[in-house]
Parts: sequence; C-alpha cells; structure tokens
Amino acid sequence: MTTLQFLRDGQPLAEVDACAGDLLIDVARFHEVPLHWRCGQGTCGTCAVHIAHAGQPATVKVGRKERNVLLRAGLIDAAQAAADTWPDTTQTVRLACHLLVTDEPWQVTLPQDS
Repeated sequence: MTTLQFLRDGQPLAEVDACAGDLLIDVARFHEVPLHWRCGQGTCGTCAVHIAHAGQPATVKVGRKERNVLLRAGLIDAAQAAADTWPDTTQTVRLACHLLVTDEPWQVTLPQDS
C-alpha cells in the first residue's frame, strides 16, 4: 500500500491509500476524486495529471498510445511524442488512465478545469 495525495491549485482534495499496480484513474474513481475523464479507455486525453514523488527527477518510459493521445490533445509537442522515454519531473504531463501506481507515495496534481 501507498498513499496518494490529490491536489488542485496546491490545495489538497483527498488523501487515499492505493496498491502498487492499480491504475491511477481507477483509484481516483473509487475514492470519488474529482478527476475529469471522458472515455476511461486511454483515448480522449482528459485525465491529464502531474505527478510528484521522491524518485524525481528520473526518466520514464511512456507508451506510444499515451504519447499519441497527449499529442492530439495538444498537451505535448511532436518531439516529445516521438521519444519513448521522457524526463520524469513534476512538469511532465501524464494520463491517469495509463499510470500504474507504484509503491512510493505520490502527489497527483489535477488540472484546474477537471
């Protein structure tokens, strides 16, 4: 188990427990965190978040589907979409429906309009 803290505009919304391997969007839904999502299948790009954790900065492998969805949503540029590894920083945009929870605590920042 690990702890996920959900924030918006720097303000805490919820602090919940999750298991490593859980999809972040499923954890948010289960705990009724106000994370906007439309499709739930990784194709719409509306569940974009920023993650902060103790292991940053690092690099992270990002799948082609997630990169393509983020590119179509205008959240990354073509150069970033072409790279299969990205810097893992608090500024990196990720999709909650593609993120597996790890065993370390996370701070998950939700977009302002979700």
